[in-house]
Amino acid sequence: MSDHDTAADRADAVRALEAEFGELIGRFRRIIAENADRVSPGLLPGPYKVFTTIVRRGPLTLSALAEILLADKGQISRTVRELESLALIQRTPDPNDGRSHLLSPTPEGLKRLAAARAPQEGLLVDALAEWSVDDIRSLARLLHALTTGSTPGGDPSPRGSTDVTRARQSDA
Repeated sequence: MSDHDTAADRADAVRALEAEFGELIGRFRRIIAENADRVSPGLLPGPYKVFTTIVRRGPLTLSALAEILLADKGQISRTVRELESLALIQRTPDPNDGRSHLLSPTPEGLKRLAAARAPQEGLLVDALAEWSVDDIRSLARLLHALTTGSTPGGDPSPRGSTDVTRARQSDA
């Protein structure tokens, strides 16, 4: 905290930031719900998140998927069956462990996901069209610091910020 910052000023600033994050999270939730419904009418955001995780991280086992999502293995198993019935994912034998299977997206699943995401693909680019490149890099640096719990400063393009951004966008 600098000499001219008061505890009240800091609390007000943090509350304003929290409110903006709330708005941003609400917007992301709407986008995810819309994408889920475009992938398969009636698909809920939870199974959509499981599906996009398989797309991004697959092929992977059910156990690994449950661990990544910090979710109950039984619930993930039910969701995987739903995604299989919709022809979005497939199971193949795990060559390293004959007792388990690897989960991966089907070509049809990938096609439907690409079509679902298409309407939003340019949203961030459009939203930042009037921003300077320096402002965009500053935002990425500050968000990276917030995400990692580090102090802002130093390199304006943090290592991994592009990867973090891509990973987050792929979830939507």
